[in-house]
Amino acid sequence: SSFGSNFQHKARTAVTGQTLAANMGMKDMPRMPRKRGAVLLTLATTALLSRSFVGAPSQTRDSRTARAFFGSLFGTPTGSPTPIRDAPSENAKHYLTNGAMYPPWPAGMQEAMFGMGCFWCSENIFMRVPGVYSTQVGYAGGDIENPSYQDVCTGATKHNEVVRVIYDPEKVSYSQLLKYFWEKHDPTTLNQQGNDFGTQYRSGIYYYTERQRELAEATKERYAKVIGPASWGRSISTEILPAPTFYYAENYHQQYDAKPNARGYCGLRPLGVELDISGLEEAQDLMADA
Repeated sequence: SSFGSNFQHKARTAVTGQTLAANMGMKDMPRMPRKRGAVLLTLATTALLSRSFVGAPSQTRDSRTARAFFGSLFGTPTGSPTPIRDAPSENAKHYLTNGAMYPPWPAGMQEAMFGMGCFWCSENIFMRVPGVYSTQVGYAGGDIENPSYQDVCTGATKHNEVVRVIYDPEKVSYSQLLKYFWEKHDPTTLNQQGNDFGTQYRSGIYYYTERQRELAEATKERYAKVIGPASWGRSISTEILPAPTFYYAENYHQQYDAKPNARGYCGLRPLGVELDISGLEEAQDLMADA
């Protein structure tokens, strides 16, 4: 089935009952020996009970698979008053830029935060942008402190997978970062990006300043006007909110796509529509002065 194919070849694919129903409809299943049918029925039931399973590296995959499939059956995640054990060390350096992974940041640096599907994929975009000093992936916008990857995979914590971008505004503007944001994912699919389903894959811009909020709203309005048929009639679902507390994801998630033996997975599904940001910041300046 396509479910089996996705599970094997796209370790980050999320599974939901809707996906399984589409791929393994009971009326479409061929007749089979009773024993084999029972085994497959058990597997199907397991998948239906899951909430947005996302694969992990092989050394931790078994335990994370079990938690992702059955986490919601064993109580609501509670988080922790202290950072997760597997978070990057305090003196960690960015794998690609060699910038610091923790504040304080060098003078003049600014922060941005985006959610746009799998954070492996979104970080892979922003960490390669000239003028970006460092990036970190983590969890934000949920109900508990210091969630683990397993906690978020249950779908019960309401966190989003986000990338925090530390950038030099003298080299790359916030509007340019927003252009990458809008153009590199599908902002019209609610709680979904490609085959990744769940609230942790929602589209979101989380602003640190009023200026960032204004630019986020302005680019959203512009992009909504130009996406046209590419959106299949869907409206933009991106949430624009004050930046919530950022909780570091496990170290193996950080700069994943830049490291050797990365799976090269990308679940982002851009609409293929460009965003014109010319004159945007000037227009906002005029509005602010009015």
